[in-house]
Amino acid sequence: MRQFGLIGQPLTHSFSASFFAAKFEREQLNDCQYQLFPLSNIELLPALLEKNPKLEGLNVTIPYKEAVLPYLAASFIPEGLDACNCIRINKGQLEGFNTDCIGFEKSLLPLLQPRSKGWYRDWETDRK
Repeated sequence: MRQFGLIGQPLTHSFSASFFAAKFEREQLNDCQYQLFPLSNIELLPALLEKNPKLEGLNVTIPYKEAVLPYLAASFIPEGLDACNCIRINKGQLEGFNTDCIGFEKSLLPLLQPRSKGWYRDWETDRK
């Protein structure tokens, strides 16, 4: 069974477990499971990994997006973003990513495109 999860504290607000359960079912990934791993302290991460050696990846939420950085063997986080929200576990090594920035950028791009050539003219007319 492939194992994935979420670390953070608290996790009572998280919809990640139900989101991934539905995603795995929809995509017929019957060999995957997703668990919540509330950590009262980021220093408990190594023990969590030792106790769950089959973990392939973790999502990271508040308050550990910055605190997890020293635990990463490799970081693929854009320069200037000192936050990790996604970890791939590759041969026991933690590889960190920030997928928040990609999602945020993709959600804004359509809003930055002109809707039509007439939008500016309509705006000018409305201003007068």
